[in-house]
Amino acid sequence: MDFVLVLHSHLPFVLGHGRWPHGSDWLMEAALDSYLPLLDALEQLDEERVAAPVTLGVTPVLAAQLADPLFATELRAFFAQRLVACDEAERELAHTGDHQLIPIVHVWRDRFRRLEARFESLDGNLVGALRALEAAGRLELMSSAATHGFLPLLARDESIRLQLHAGRAEHTRLFGREPAGLWLPECAYRPRGEWAPWPGAPVTGVRAGIETHVAEAGYRYTVIDSHLARAGRPLEAYHSSAESAAHEALRSPYRDYAVGHDADAVRALVRDPASTRHVWSRDEGYPGAFRYLEFHKIRWPGGLKLWEVTGAGVSLGDKRPYDAAAARALAREHAGHFAGLLDGIARDATPAETLIVAPFDSELFGHWWFEGPDFLADTYRALRGHPSVRPTTGSTHVNAAGAPTSLELPAGSWGRNGDFSMWLNPGTAWTWERLWDLETRFWRAAPAALALPAAHAVLAQAARELLLAQASDWQFIISTGEVVDYGERRFRVHADATAELVAALESGSDLAGAAVRAEALRARDGLFPDVLDAVARALKPSAASA
Repeated sequence: MDFVLVLHSHLPFVLGHGRWPHGSDWLMEAALDSYLPLLDALEQLDEERVAAPVTLGVTPVLAAQLADPLFATELRAFFAQRLVACDEAERELAHTGDHQLIPIVHVWRDRFRRLEARFESLDGNLVGALRALEAAGRLELMSSAATHGFLPLLARDESIRLQLHAGRAEHTRLFGREPAGLWLPECAYRPRGEWAPWPGAPVTGVRAGIETHVAEAGYRYTVIDSHLARAGRPLEAYHSSAESAAHEALRSPYRDYAVGHDADAVRALVRDPASTRHVWSRDEGYPGAFRYLEFHKIRWPGGLKLWEVTGAGVSLGDKRPYDAAAARALAREHAGHFAGLLDGIARDATPAETLIVAPFDSELFGHWWFEGPDFLADTYRALRGHPSVRPTTGSTHVNAAGAPTSLELPAGSWGRNGDFSMWLNPGTAWTWERLWDLETRFWRAAPAALALPAAHAVLAQAARELLLAQASDWQFIISTGEVVDYGERRFRVHADATAELVAALESGSDLAGAAVRAEALRARDGLFPDVLDAVARALKPSAASA
């Protein structure tokens, strides 16, 4: 039975938009905590001749930031800050008598130095390292919509096409080959039908399903959450009843499906709820184990984490010092359990069940769950003892699989409640109402601007700002209630810039002045150099608009 591990890597555009607490430090933490440790683990596995065919999704907006020279500069400074924090912490702990914490500081110092050396061995080029790994056949890179826009809620098909075409062009530019797999932002899907997501939304009539746009953009497969393959009920709604068991047999998560009815239908790989629950759930799964590093207790200044989870409900003040060796041993034990769980699924599978898909956010491993990269590496090591489970990539499975069963999916996402409510709700509706208006105005102005060379710079930057305003991150941040002001501010920054540039295109009276303003905005938000080509492609009629 094939096993496809999918790691979805995404952060919104933060370079040039502040540093701490919400800005480029967010990206630096992800690179230091997750991306570099994952690369390090893959290199170790290669040295051991252990196959680890990860399917790694990297959103175009994240890849663009990792390729920006500013990223390498800031990460080098971030390393220096963390090493200084280790020196300061050791001196302070010795002075206060907290000697039991000093060995943990040493663990951090050794880790930072090792990862810094790894980064320098790559000449500060993470994108180049990933490109080389794919060229060597050691992983597969998936792409996504350009800025992780929530595709089902965009009011114009042109906007969906722009997200997909701009994203595909950026992925190909940076990684050197066209992607076969697309990570649907938030695993969000909408079938063909009437589009009326909110009172006051534009009237559009019947619209094509998301799969039509995905296929026309050149993608072969995507990943969906398990409840979409089970008639739209969220996973939590299922219980061990005979009715549920019979229904699951008809739409098993251990098969891939064709979403659509023609020869170019997109393959849907379904998240396995049984195995993934053990990994993503802090309460029920591995990450909440008492020996693992506690994420929420942090020593200030410096930001070092020196304590273990200790126990469920244990207050931060009662956390015990972290034992790195004990945590490492536990990660190995959990990896063995996980590999055995996969083996059990494979042995119990019917002949029609040929696939286990485990998709996770990359940032879970290392950032949220410190021991996560070791767990993943140990899982691949352990799977060598379970020949019934064949680790492979998404494309390898799709290329070898037979004709899939066609499946009509309901609308939904992998978010809370399994629907769109995490992104569209009374607290975020104002963002969508503004986006829908900007979409309408942009696409009305775009054809004339595209035909006028003097307007190209303004049109290109308006497209960049619109794409950035469409990022699903802003509504998600607002809905969590944790840093609402940041989500609202970032949305407004890009929406305001879009409105300003579109107004200049609409009036056409001072395009030279607007071009100067566009260039200033490009210095801040200068990603997607091929965005004009994507605008032109988005404007072309397609089967999706029929």
